[in-house]
Amino acid sequence: MHDRISAITALLRQSGQAHHQAFLATDGDDPEWPTWYADYLLDDLNALLDSQLKREQLADLLVELDRSYRREARDKEWPLFYAEILVARFG
Repeated sequence: MHDRISAITALLRQSGQAHHQAFLATDGDDPEWPTWYADYLLDDLNALLDSQLKREQLADLLVELDRSYRREARDKEWPLFYAEILVARFG
C-alpha cells in the first residue's frame, strides 16, 4: 500500500508542476483546474488504482479532495493527502 501511495503522490506532484507550467502566464489561475487535472491524471491514476474512473468522476473527486484538504490537512502536502485518501477509497 505504501508503494501505491508513493507512486500516486509522485504522479500528483508531477501534475501540479505541469499545471503550474501550463498556467504560468496567469500565475496558476485556472477556473477549470479540475477538468485539466482529470485529463492529465486519468489514465495513469486509473492504472495505479486499478479503477475505471471517468473524467467527470475524477474532476468531481478532485474538487471534493481539495475541499477536504482545505478544511482538514493544511499541515500535510496536498499530493500526499490526496494519495492517502485515493488509496483508502479505491485501494
